[in-house]
This record gives sequence, structure tokens and C-alpha cells, in this order.
Amino acid sequence: MVNIKINDKSYSVPKGSTILEAARYAGIEIPTLCYLKDINEIGACRICMVDVKGARSLVTACVFPVAEGMEIYTNTEKVRHSRKMTLELILSTHDRKCLSCVRSGTCELQKLCKEFGVEDEGRFDGEIIKYNFDDSAAHMVRDNNKCIVCRRCIAACDQQGISVIGANARGFDTHVSSAFDKDLADVSCISCGQCIVNCPTGAIVEKDNTAEVFAAINDPEKFVIVQTAPSIRATLGEAFGMSVGTNVEGKMVAALRRLGFDKVFDTDFAADLTIMEEANELLDRVQNGGTLPMITSCSPGWINYCEHYYPEQIPHLSTCKSPQQMFGAVMKTYYAEKMGIDPKNMFVVGIMPCTAKKFETKRDDQAASGYPDVDVALTTRELARMIETAGIFFPHLPDETFDQPFGESTGASTIFGATGGVMEAALRTAVEKLTGETLEDVDFTAVRGMDGVKEAEYDVAGKKIKVAIASGTKNAKVLMDQIKAGTSEYLFIEIMGCPGGCINGGGQPIQHAVVRNFVDLKARRAEALYTADRNNAVRKSHENEAVKTLYTEYLGKPGSHKAHDILHTSYVARKKY
Repeated sequence: MVNIKINDKSYSVPKGSTILEAARYAGIEIPTLCYLKDINEIGACRICMVDVKGARSLVTACVFPVAEGMEIYTNTEKVRHSRKMTLELILSTHDRKCLSCVRSGTCELQKLCKEFGVEDEGRFDGEIIKYNFDDSAAHMVRDNNKCIVCRRCIAACDQQGISVIGANARGFDTHVSSAFDKDLADVSCISCGQCIVNCPTGAIVEKDNTAEVFAAINDPEKFVIVQTAPSIRATLGEAFGMSVGTNVEGKMVAALRRLGFDKVFDTDFAADLTIMEEANELLDRVQNGGTLPMITSCSPGWINYCEHYYPEQIPHLSTCKSPQQMFGAVMKTYYAEKMGIDPKNMFVVGIMPCTAKKFETKRDDQAASGYPDVDVALTTRELARMIETAGIFFPHLPDETFDQPFGESTGASTIFGATGGVMEAALRTAVEKLTGETLEDVDFTAVRGMDGVKEAEYDVAGKKIKVAIASGTKNAKVLMDQIKAGTSEYLFIEIMGCPGGCINGGGQPIQHAVVRNFVDLKARRAEALYTADRNNAVRKSHENEAVKTLYTEYLGKPGSHKAHDILHTSYVARKKY
């Protein structure tokens, strides 16, 4: 510990802390724009300037370490003047269409300008470069007219090991773009959306499909079904001011009914179905000499990464569709037949934590009925906007339950939303199938946690089974390089495209950098899912009665010809740009 003073009060803080972190210990929030802990620590925006006694000039709190006896002032006239002038300079080239901006209310620049009294018309206004609007990608739009060149998006892309965006040109002309200013659709972007959740302004946002969904709901010829991914219940409340990690499943269902959906179902049902198909596929590969290790296929961002960066290893991917797509396929085949509905009149909406799901709905070989399995994928943020637009007061809604039978799910499916969850769910089923015995302890805790790469080994029916888990595509590269080198010892690998899994997906609610820097979002959100798992009376996917009925009445058995036609897909090698 080191002893310091902040605003003339004495504190003892951990050695090695930055001034920003030390101030946080003291209950003082120093504003930032470019800083993201462990991701973008570059001191570029100059908003966090503070006065240190003895220093010749103001210093950047986000990267300046504390030292014994240091005296720091965070709120002097000189500091406030510096921050306000920096904001005025940033705003002088910024598109100020705040009223219509999707980030109004969650924009960090807007918040700081309000706090420091920055006027809309500033003294530094002058030349402004007009940038073209890039809406070429399936999942997002980019508006550099709202960019403040904080480089947080660049750092997030680098953290994923993708690096398809960077700072182009120099000086006043500096802007964030792809190499040679190519459109996003023409580079190897994997659609993960991590740039979106880390952007402080409205420069990068997901493509908004809410109007299309409202139109379908209001079309009397459309039977509109909505499904919600496992992680949404643990994050949607944040969009309405509720604590991080609050499980709002009941209120979410109530809100969806009030929006006018004909049926409100749970993607968790399809997650259980995915385990049935994946477990069968894995056993078939083991017994019949198939390609091993087998790698999960639930995350479309990860699938995009594999197709672009490791196309030669596509045979390692499970052929199972993701739970979102499996669900839509079941709706437009089995359920459409039972209900006597023409699948062309059925409109399936997925509420997803992931912007890559938008791309996934448009993939080839995702139309089991002859029509797209899923018509539209909305992010958690888009659903929140629909709820607000409809005037639904979310926090005061009563708790309601999903419609049946596709609202039935197990604890195993709920934990799909956290890294390691798919692996744990698969192990619960695979171990029982291999041993023929009832598994009493279903908690495979070794595969849990937020480490980028995890591994575990289990003794099952006298056979050693080694598995691995990676979240974030930069961590996936570690495992993929092992396979490429022929040194992988694993039988089964789970990979999620986003760090921490779906709970940290690119479509999740926007959180201010202060929250991202000092609150463990991933751990809190994951705990909500593990708590729901513990509280579920049924915790193994193969014990889901609705899934059993689906096989009995329609699919026959896991891996059957019919199941393969409806629930499995294919992949393509994509050019790396």
C-alpha cells in the first residue's frame, strides 16, 4: 500500500494503482472517454486530467501511477477548465443530432457535455469533414460523423484478434476505418459487435430491425412467434435501470405479450434440443472415426471466425444449427404442421445477445421449411427500445411464464449464456449416456469461470475425457493453433465468440465505461444464470419432456435423417481480407 492525498484527504491505496483507480477507492469518479480497463489504456482523450502537486502540467489519471506521498487534486478550476475545453474541441467536429441518435441517454460524450455545461454551439466550431455512412454489413452501421477517435472500438477488435479496423490518415484527417477505407462487408469482420458495446457514442450501432417486427405484429396474416435466448433474462433489466445480474425472466415474458406477439417461447428449449443432437454427434464421431476434436457451433461470431481464419478446420465444427436457428426450424416444420399454419405466414423473431445472429439469419442452409428458419434477430437493446416505444413500464410488470410446450427448459439450457455453459450441459447428458447411470452431482465446476481458455479432464466409464473451453476469438486462436499443429489432446471443445460468452455479447445493454471498468459485468450476469440453473427442478437436457415429445412425435431420435435435415447445417470457407 502507498499513502497519498486526494483533494487534501489522506488515503492508503494499493501500490501500482493508477490515479484513476486510487480515486475510485476514495469514492471519486474521474471522467474518461477513451479508457477501458485492460482493453484501451492509452491516455488519448485527455478528459481524465488531474493536478498533481509538483508536476509541471496536468497528468492523465488513467495511466499515471500513484507514488508514496503523492498529492492529487481532481476538481480544481484548472482541471475543470481543461476538461471543458477538451470536450468543446471534441464537440466541434461532432455530428450533434442527439435527439434522433439511438445512443441518446447512454452516450458518454453527451453525459460529460451536460455535466461540464458545454454549449451546443461552441467557440471552436469550424471545418467539419463529412464521412459516408457505412451500412454494408448485415449486423451494424457505422457513422464516422459521430466518432470521437477514442480508439475503444479498435482496441475491442484487437482484443478479439480480428483487427479489421484502425486509425487511418493523420492529424485533423484521422478517422477510424478498415484498411483502404473498405466497407465493413468487404473485410473479415466476424459480426461479434464488441466494437458496438465499447463505443462511447453513436458512431457504431446495430442495424435496427424493430420496425420490421412491429410491421409483422400488426399484419393480421402473420403468426408471430418470439423466442428469447438464455442470457437475455440476466441482462434486459439493465436497460431499465435495474441492478446488473437481475433475473427479469417473468417481466420479460410479460413485456413481450404486451408487445403483441402471438406466442412467447424460450430459446432454452432449443438449447436442450441442441445438446441432444450435439451429444449424439460427438458419440457418433468417437465410435465411427469422425473428425475430432468436435467443436460447438452455437456462436455465429465464432463460426464466422472459423470460416474466415481457419477454413481448413471446418470439419471440426459440429453440424448442429445454433439454438436460435433450431428453434425457428422446429417452429416452421413441426409446430406449423400441428397448428395448421402455412410456414410462409409464420414470422419467427429471436431476441439475442449477439449482433452476429443478424448475419446468421441470412446464412445459406438455414431454411428447413423452405423459408428462413428465423426471420429477424433483435438484440437485447432493440427489445428494450420496443418496450419503451410501446409505453410499457417494465419495472412494474407482473411476472408471467412462457407459453407451452416450447417454454419448457432445463437448468442445463439456461447456462448456455455463460462461457463453459454449453460444455457443462453437454457433459451432464454425455456422462449419463456413456455410463448408463444417473448423474447425482451435475455441477461440472471446472469448466466454469471467466478465464479466456479453460480445460478439464474427467474419468467417464473408465475412459479419460479431456475438454477445453475458450471465449473470445483471440483465445479461440490458441486452441485452433493446437489443432492445426496436431498437438490438441481434447475430445470436445466449446468456443464462444465473445469474451465471457453470450452474457457479454455485442447486443447486450450499453454500460458506461465507469461500470465496465469497476464492475465485473460478466461474473454478475453469469451468476444470475447459474442461480436459475440451481433453482430448476430439471437440470439435464435429456430430461426435457417437450424435447422428448418432439422426438417421439416427429424427429424419431437424435441424429435421425429427419433430425439432420431440420436441425443441422453446413459451413463455407470464406476469403480472409
